[in-house]
Amino acid sequence: MVEVYNYLDYRRFLKDWFDAKKDAQPRYSHRAFARQAGQRSPSLLLSVMEGRRNLTAATTEAFIRALSLGAKDAAFFTLLVQLDQAKTPEIRNQAWRRIAATRRFLEARQVEGAGMAYLSHWFIPATRELAMRPDFCAEAAWVARTLRPCISLAQAQHALDTLIDLGHLVVTASGKAKLVETTIATPHEIADLAVHNYHNGMIDRAREALVAVPAEERHYLGVTIGVPEELVAVLKTELNAFQSRVLDLCDGAESTRTQVYQLNLNLFPLSDRMGE
Repeated sequence: MVEVYNYLDYRRFLKDWFDAKKDAQPRYSHRAFARQAGQRSPSLLLSVMEGRRNLTAATTEAFIRALSLGAKDAAFFTLLVQLDQAKTPEIRNQAWRRIAATRRFLEARQVEGAGMAYLSHWFIPATRELAMRPDFCAEAAWVARTLRPCISLAQAQHALDTLIDLGHLVVTASGKAKLVETTIATPHEIADLAVHNYHNGMIDRAREALVAVPAEERHYLGVTIGVPEELVAVLKTELNAFQSRVLDLCDGAESTRTQVYQLNLNLFPLSDRMGE
């Protein structure tokens, strides 16, 4: 049967599980599943698989019975439900951390887990950019004391391990680290959570730097403006173009990279829309 550890989308797992069950037992039906789950509605499984209904704590337990999941598989399935239906990023992150700590999940989706870690911890992308410096040393102690603010040895080692797992860093036989251009594999089921974690971490760094970093080393701009609704999309396009311009300037620079900087561009409402 289908392995639940190969999934981050519990609805996709349910669909594949049902298809496999149907292949093995052609007469198996949604009604049979509902009966095994102790549910009255024969369309409940289909409604959940298609995203028209969510699972409650009670129906999650009912589905686990119908799926005949063992204790560990049932716990993992419950975490997938929480990951999909959590009301806040904090609760989703709690579910993700428990999912990512599951050995069988790591065996199935190690690279994707590393992709999530890359965006969820500010010091990992910072370490990747740090690797462009000619004096870069792929040792936790060097990374820990070079980043600003300083991080722990465990965090620095986590950053190096993640970059190696993703293929961003390759350590040669001589101990030298080579930076390699690769894509980051972040599962679409948690892409929005990863982006939230990235921005949240970098906003925290910006708040700290406002006090900790000398004025000559930083540059902060802020403006509060009234905006016509139809102009919002135009402003987003302009900000995207500015970020691309900054990246082009940095990528095209021929001089040595000496420091890692963070650029944040934020546009968000401070009021409701008129008429709401």
